Amino acid sequence: MGRDLAIDLGTANTIVYRQGEGIVFDEPTVVALHASTGSVVAIGEAAWDLIGGDSGNVVAVRPLREGTVTEYEMTERYLGSVLRRAAPGRFPKPRVLICIPSESSQVEKRAVVEAVTSSGGKQVTLVEEALAAAIGAGLPIHEPIGHLIVDIGGARSEMAVVSMGGVVSGHAVPFGGFDLDAAIQEHLRSGCGVAIGAKAAEEIKIAIGSAFPSASGRAALVIGRELSTGNTVEVKIDEDEVRQAMADPVRRIVDGARRTLGDAPPELTHDVLETGMFLTGGGSLLKGLDQLLAQECEVPVHVAEKPLETVAIGAGHMLEHLEEYRSAFQLVRPAGRR
Repeated sequence: MGRDLAIDLGTANTIVYRQGEGIVFDEPTVVALHASTGSVVAIGEAAWDLIGGDSGNVVAVRPLREGTVTEYEMTERYLGSVLRRAAPGRFPKPRVLICIPSESSQVEKRAVVEAVTSSGGKQVTLVEEALAAAIGAGLPIHEPIGHLIVDIGGARSEMAVVSMGGVVSGHAVPFGGFDLDAAIQEHLRSGCGVAIGAKAAEEIKIAIGSAFPSASGRAALVIGRELSTGNTVEVKIDEDEVRQAMADPVRRIVDGARRTLGDAPPELTHDVLETGMFLTGGGSLLKGLDQLLAQECEVPVHVAEKPLETVAIGAGHMLEHLEEYRSAFQLVRPAGRR
């Protein structure tokens, strides 16, 4: 059985598909380091659990920013651990297909390839996230029909009109799930004088966050630190407050989708009016976002069946049929250093 891997290396989470088996790794893209020695204490879920803990000896690092490698050494160490877990044992180095943002520069592409090869991978193939997302969503991308994909990640959102096996028009905006969390934190800090952590903000977003008005009247209690006294306090926040707090990053995402649709050739725009928009990524789970996008872009909106895994599933399908896709879509496979 092959041990080759397809990797969706996201700023928030990393998902790995192993050839012939499916998804074998799905954890946060986080490295926990010992503050004094710099040694890796944990990665993934275990590292995420250490964030905000009592230990002052552990520092959590996200090696990627907006889907690109910013901490090369950390990315290399993180990927090394991921590859050892995803392709264990005395097997040859796995071939790796890895997803990258559509607007990646040559320097950014080279950094990803070098990080993978130095971590134990070989024959690295790069594929655009939007294309993998479209395949993972089950869209017939080889046909001369336009499909609009909106992939909302942790730190950026990718929008692309896909047709005939390629990206025809696309945009990326530096806003995603992290920005929604940060907006909630800022609202509580400036409006209530209370500081909360990123984890608490994410929990509020999941519990009562929405992009479209509703009459549910939901509210949540959150424990934070009062800035004026340093004391622990409990604050009540309702759904309307959270929606208004997140309004700016949500608007940026909506504007990006509208701009992508507007830049597409008229015949493909007409297709999208019928086929609709397809949402993937963790940010697509925000309640009411599909309603808002449908209203603002005037197209039907569909949320992928497994939005968190859509890109990895699509990349895995490409891995299983790599030669077929390489010839059809001219995927680039840059040579690594070794």
